[in-house]
Amino acid sequence: MANKEFFSINGEGLLKKVKELIAEGNVTRITIADKEGKEIAGFPLTLGVVGVLLMPMFAAVGAIAALIGECTIIVERHDENNENTTT
Repeated sequence: MANKEFFSINGEGLLKKVKELIAEGNVTRITIADKEGKEIAGFPLTLGVVGVLLMPMFAAVGAIAALIGECTIIVERHDENNENTTT
């Protein structure tokens, strides 16, 4: 099960925030939506993704940041508590 967080941010800070979220390590998906809530782009993240594989995503996020003003980042995080429970 994934937990979702929402961050409202302007285009200038978009790439920086995405990099910060990825560095945290427990993010499974990042979605970028415009101020009306329409999804612009979504990026699934898996464990073990390294810098070279992230470069195309950073380029796409940078292009979105250049074109958009205000947006929302929707972050899905892996819920470790549910993973540890047994049935």
